[in-house]
Amino acid sequence: MVTIKILVTGVTGQLGYDVVQELIKRNIECVGTSSKDFDIRDAAATLDFIETYAPDAVVHCAAYTAVDKAEDEPAECMEINEAGTRNIALACKKIHAKMVYLSTDYVFPGIGSWYHDIETATAPLNVYGKSKLAGEKVVQDILDAYFIVRISWVFGKNGSNFVESMLHLAQDHTELAIVGDQVGSPTYTVDLAVLLCDMLATEAYGIYHAANEGICSWAEFAEEIFRLADRPIHVKAIPSSDYPTKALRPLNSRLEKGKLVQAGFHRLPVWQDALKRYLES
Repeated sequence: MVTIKILVTGVTGQLGYDVVQELIKRNIECVGTSSKDFDIRDAAATLDFIETYAPDAVVHCAAYTAVDKAEDEPAECMEINEAGTRNIALACKKIHAKMVYLSTDYVFPGIGSWYHDIETATAPLNVYGKSKLAGEKVVQDILDAYFIVRISWVFGKNGSNFVESMLHLAQDHTELAIVGDQVGSPTYTVDLAVLLCDMLATEAYGIYHAANEGICSWAEFAEEIFRLADRPIHVKAIPSSDYPTKALRPLNSRLEKGKLVQAGFHRLPVWQDALKRYLES
C-alpha cells in the first residue's frame, strides 16, 4: 500500500512539527494535530477525529515528556503515554492504518557500556520510561502494522531542548558543570523526520532504534555546542551523583541501529553534523 494521507499527533512539539514539514516537502497530504484538536486520553474523541480524517498512517509524536515531573504525576504520565497510545492504536486498527510510535532509550536500565540491541531486556529506571514501554506493549498487542522507533536526546527547533538550554546558560556563565558519565546519541528531529517518512512508504514493520550516529556524554555534547556557537565556556564534567534529579537517568543510552540498514533504511548523519546544521538554521 502506498501511504498517501498521514495524521501526525503532537504537532506543537519538536518532532511532530518536523515530521509535518517533511511530509509537506514530499507533497504528501497530512494533518498535524495537538490537544486542541482532540485529547488522546478521550477514546471517543480520538476515534472520531481519526476516523473522520481517515489517514493511511498515524505518526504518534504526542507524549508526556516531563521526565522529573512524571515522578510526582505517575498516573497522568501513564494516562497519556499508555492509555492515550492505546486509543490511537485502537483507532488505527479500526480504519486499518499503519502506526508509528515514538519510544525512548529510557526503556532500558542503562547499565554496562554496550550498545542496546532491539532484543536487549527492558527495565526502565523511571516513571517516564515505564510509561513509554507500556505504550510499546499496547501498540504490539493491538496492531500488526506498526513501527516502534526508540530515540534518544532529542533536539529540534520547535521546542525547548538541551542545545537551547546550554546557549541560554552561556549568556551568564564562563564555566558550567555538566554530567559526564551519561553516554548516548543526540537525535536531530529534522533527520529523524526523514527516516520516519521513509518508513511510512514501506511495510518493514517492527521495532527500530534511531539516533544520529556517534556517541558522546552530555558534557561532550555541551562542549561541541559551545565550540560551534563560538562561546568560550569551560565545561567541567561531573558524575551524575553530583547532579541528583528526581528521576533516575540511564548511564548508558547507546543504541544499536543495525536493523535500520537490514530493513533498507539509511542511518542518520553523525550528531556533530546535525548539531552544526541545527545551529545554522
